[in-house]
Amino acid sequence: MNTNLTGLHHITAITSSSPKMFDFMVNTLGLHLIKKTVNQDDIRTYHLYFTDDMGSAGTDLTFFDFPGIQTGRKGKNTVSRIGFRVPSDEALKYWETRFDEFNISHDPIATHFGSQTMNFYDFDNQRYQLVSDEINHGVEGGRPYRDSPVPDEFAIYALGPTIVTVDYPTRMHYILTDVMGFTKVTTEGQEVLYELHDGGHGAQIIMATNVVEPDELQGYGTVHHVAFRTDDEETLQYWINRIEEVGLMHSGFVDRFYFKSEYFRPGPGVLFEIATDGPGFLLDETYEEAGVHLELPPFLEDQREDIEAHLVPFNTDKKEYRHDDI
Repeated sequence: MNTNLTGLHHITAITSSSPKMFDFMVNTLGLHLIKKTVNQDDIRTYHLYFTDDMGSAGTDLTFFDFPGIQTGRKGKNTVSRIGFRVPSDEALKYWETRFDEFNISHDPIATHFGSQTMNFYDFDNQRYQLVSDEINHGVEGGRPYRDSPVPDEFAIYALGPTIVTVDYPTRMHYILTDVMGFTKVTTEGQEVLYELHDGGHGAQIIMATNVVEPDELQGYGTVHHVAFRTDDEETLQYWINRIEEVGLMHSGFVDRFYFKSEYFRPGPGVLFEIATDGPGFLLDETYEEAGVHLELPPFLEDQREDIEAHLVPFNTDKKEYRHDDI
């Protein structure tokens, strides 16, 4: 049994608008809405999953849209920037042009830990980073969404190095290395790059230290949690026991139907999750229907009428959808 964590699994963030985020992720970034469902802990909240073509683990950015939530206040003790991978340095030039055409705020192309990168921002001022895989190794990316408006050779196809900003670097270093199995790779200024088992961009976390700003106040435009991959339920149980042994606050086993997981806090403000690679998002619907209808796991199906009554419906049928539906 290989108990090693194998990379990034998914990242979950908060948005002010599910319809607008669907438009941004699918029509601007070219990702696949593989699942349209609800937050299982707050069933009056949409939960949208955007992935590569087939919903592969390690490619998945998800969003909650908690009703009435305030704008997030940026600060420390949070997942502060979401990483995406693209195939090459040339792809970054394509995205620079595309963002200008779509009036998407972005920074200039730069070098970050030896790779070409570009920061950009959505309508909620959520912070993202594109990173070029031109000199990458390790964990493979997914397959670009076949109906994406973005050509395959430039497409976003996986999650990449993601930044966690904390005021407890010694503790976070211990959790990442001694507990989770990351290796410290190198340092740039106030940032430290960590990597799981030579996994490259698909298995990297960047820790930034900030002791000046106030703690982030969670709201739309902020990240809820970041999840890491484990093979199956057997290896997940190993990690549940491991987290328990080191005395971290944790959830215990959680069955999300599409994967099994465990949540824990490495320190104030930051929420980590360990999630299984399967069974996957096409467990209960076909590829053609994925993301089109509100899908519920079996344990919520008897509440469908009440759930649908408290959600504002919006069109996610890719064959019928147009930008002016928003």
